[in-house]
Amino acid sequence: MRRIVIALIFIGTLLLSFTISSKDLGNKTAKISELTTSAEEKLLKHVTIIKELVRTNPNYNNEIAFFVDMEIMSGKNRFFIYDLKKNKIIDQGLVAQGFGSRVGPEGKLKFSNENNSLCTSLGKYAIGNSYNGQYGKAYKLHGLDPTNDNAFARNIVLHKNIKMPYGEQDKPIGYSFGCPMVNDIYYSRIEKLVDNSKRNIVLDIYF
Repeated sequence: MRRIVIALIFIGTLLLSFTISSKDLGNKTAKISELTTSAEEKLLKHVTIIKELVRTNPNYNNEIAFFVDMEIMSGKNRFFIYDLKKNKIIDQGLVAQGFGSRVGPEGKLKFSNENNSLCTSLGKYAIGNSYNGQYGKAYKLHGLDPTNDNAFARNIVLHKNIKMPYGEQDKPIGYSFGCPMVNDIYYSRIEKLVDNSKRNIVLDIYF
């Protein structure tokens, strides 16, 4: 009888563990979709640049970096979490562009580092401290290039918005005031990486 009870407890523990693990895995990452050849080549070019930056600067995380390809239509995944050690995308999601970056048809964009432009700024950013803003917890961004060195003064931050869609779609998504704005579910995964990192994670936004 005692052996039966122990066996039942063991089986129950395994089932509970499997249920929890399955739930965690289901929410961990989005399905990684394939990039076009040109998008992949462009990403790898920027990965090489970021690897050199983090290799020579101990202030930056040398294992994980974030990349945003603004040339990809906003309804498709274009915010990539990249493992610099394993050389692969480990997560991806949608991200909005600045309202001021719109120029005519989708795909035609302009970029600016100027105050009140409401534009996305291209370049490398260091993700800084968090604060509680209009959309909840957000992260200050420090521009590292001449094309985005006004980001902190412009209050360009990495933040979430519950109105942002989570899954890919065939039409453009909403716009921000120049900030990289993502869905709250995807943001929760980004948040864990940023908060658990002992060094600043680099975000590279390019076109």
